[in-house]
Amino acid sequence: MIANSATDYALLALRAAVAAGADILDVYRGRIAVELKDDRSPLTEADMRAHRRIVALLEAAGDRNPILSEEASDIPFDRRERWRRYWLVDPLDGTKEFIKRNGEFTVNIALVEQSADGGGLPVAGVVYAPDLQRAYVGVVGLGAWRIDDLPADVASGTPGAARTASWDDFVAAATRLPVTANGGARRPFTVVASRSHMSPETQAYIDELRADHPDLQLISAGSALKLCLVAEGAADVYPRFAPTMEWDTGAGHAVCLAAGLTVNSWPAAEPLEYNKPQLVNPWFLVSRGGQRS
Repeated sequence: MIANSATDYALLALRAAVAAGADILDVYRGRIAVELKDDRSPLTEADMRAHRRIVALLEAAGDRNPILSEEASDIPFDRRERWRRYWLVDPLDGTKEFIKRNGEFTVNIALVEQSADGGGLPVAGVVYAPDLQRAYVGVVGLGAWRIDDLPADVASGTPGAARTASWDDFVAAATRLPVTANGGARRPFTVVASRSHMSPETQAYIDELRADHPDLQLISAGSALKLCLVAEGAADVYPRFAPTMEWDTGAGHAVCLAAGLTVNSWPAAEPLEYNKPQLVNPWFLVSRGGQRS
């Protein structure tokens, strides 16, 4: 049985994400067979293997929090609304990037708690990019970190492997976010946008920003890496004016909150909430301090 501290949960999520990542890469290195879900979104063997691995490891750790996964999301709201804490999982975020084999896909695992006003908010999250061997970990109130080439003793997801690494071991091996690059020299104002889902509304917003920032730089990325690029300081803002689901954003939202950013609905500028009757997110904007630009 794991302890009930946020850092224990974060380490458990990291280990589960690493184990799922190994299953994903096993499929990635072979032939990728693609099916279509009812909503026409792609599904691969990697999605399901990662889902099963995460559920098995969370349960094997003695954790009793319910799990809401993209691959097992048909849980009625009248059951979900009683949850006070639960895991929100996207076993393979960026399936289109996975199919394209560009490496920009992630495993997203967030721990969500019900807030006093009834809305769910992420309190810890892990975004792990298996092909890039990079993980982002956030614990709200403690901070956010990026770790590359994860040491085996910090995040072993191998079944039966020793798992003695502590939170202090993890922090010692990781880089705290945001990262100050180039000695703190100013870089162009940078917007990150979806590689596969650029909407006309997002493009119009970027064009408006360009009027105030003639040197504006646009970078594209897949999956939850977009939120993490803002959290680490590589970008200033991420507008997402197109549909997403709660499992797409929960883990990255936790990393951003832990790094001092806001993830607010657009244009209402209210924090994204989780475990809604309908699991579709509103449009949102990731930025530092909630600023428009």
